[in-house]
Amino acid sequence: MSPRALTPRLAAAAVPLAIALVLLLVGIAFRDALVAWFTGAGAEGAGSPGAPAASAPGHAHAEGEISHYTCPMHPSVRQDGPGQCPLCGMDLVPVYEADVASGTVSIDAQRRQQIGVRTEAVGRREASIDVRAVGRIAYDRAGIVEISPKVGGWVRDLRVNEVGQAVSAGQVLFTLYSPEVYAAQRELSAALASQRAAVGTSAEGRVDALVEAARTRLRLWDLPASHVQALAEGGPPAEAIPVVAPAAGHVVELDVVEGAAVEPGARLYRIVRLDRIWVEADVYERDLPLVKVGQEATVTLPDLPGSRLTGQVGLVRPFLDPATRTARVRISLPNPGLELKPEMFVDVALRVPRGERLVVPDSAVVYAGPRRLVFLDLGDGRLQPREVEVGPKVGDAYEVLSGLEEGDVVVTSANFLVAAESRLRSAVEAWQ
Repeated sequence: MSPRALTPRLAAAAVPLAIALVLLLVGIAFRDALVAWFTGAGAEGAGSPGAPAASAPGHAHAEGEISHYTCPMHPSVRQDGPGQCPLCGMDLVPVYEADVASGTVSIDAQRRQQIGVRTEAVGRREASIDVRAVGRIAYDRAGIVEISPKVGGWVRDLRVNEVGQAVSAGQVLFTLYSPEVYAAQRELSAALASQRAAVGTSAEGRVDALVEAARTRLRLWDLPASHVQALAEGGPPAEAIPVVAPAAGHVVELDVVEGAAVEPGARLYRIVRLDRIWVEADVYERDLPLVKVGQEATVTLPDLPGSRLTGQVGLVRPFLDPATRTARVRISLPNPGLELKPEMFVDVALRVPRGERLVVPDSAVVYAGPRRLVFLDLGDGRLQPREVEVGPKVGDAYEVLSGLEEGDVVVTSANFLVAAESRLRSAVEAWQ
């Protein structure tokens, strides 16, 4: 093949090789910048490792030595002197030593619009903290009663035989045949007869003591007062005595059937009042200092849209669950319509007023290890990282404890892109 035929082919091959070479050089430059960030070596003219993380704001331009020149659109481009960007052709701008040390970046209006930089002034407002937790509805233990006979016997005429059945105070649950109670009734009847016969004699006092002892025994066995009065009026002893509900509520446990033999102390019923219930919420350890007894709580039910109930914190347990690192908080609520069922899950919100506080939007805060930074707008397109100390979150903002003053303007969007450019330009210590 002749040399003339090879020339066009060599020329065609040279174009992609030249493009590849340019891309390689750009990649090497960007790599060197990243290496300088991670190793702390910095680029030519970078500030020393001990340089401060932020300098005092308020001046129009940094003063002092020029560190290097860079492109406003491509901060990875760094040159010793003025010129044009090899990537986009824009004029390079100077970067001063003070800006490098503090991480200050200059972003023109066009680029700020392209990457979506927005700012907002720091100000004061009424703040409150919402402590949120998941709660579970439980019985109000003050409204729980149990039915346990004090004497043995056999169940007759079981009238309440369903779990969930509503009962009223004094309602007969079942009747109980007890040989002991029957014998005690006969003793009282005999003592009453002897008392009537001993009136005016020397035995009157002894008989009175026997009558009182028989009455006391029946009373301690929970025999209704009406039956004792019937015996006193000469009525016959009852074979089966009624067992009544001491309070109104709903039967939640039942362990008896008709004809069963029962022993003294056996729990046959558990009756619970449901017109007032408890909400037990698990509050995380970090939120416990904000929760106090008597504090107002709002309870909402995820399965009942629009439901919103208000109660008060009645108890904060003084110990944590070691598995969940939470403490149980109890809230008492009225339940007139019985819509709240035990074991239902609810959402609990405890609002803690904080008064007027200096706040910064949460989107403005950048996490840099254990430190918190914001980017302060110094004007003329210059953004400087500023270390701040923030308190608890209040809505969509953080309380400012130090580092900012009212009226300071901070970046609230695209601050991670700004942070990336600041890392490339500043001493790495500011971001560790």
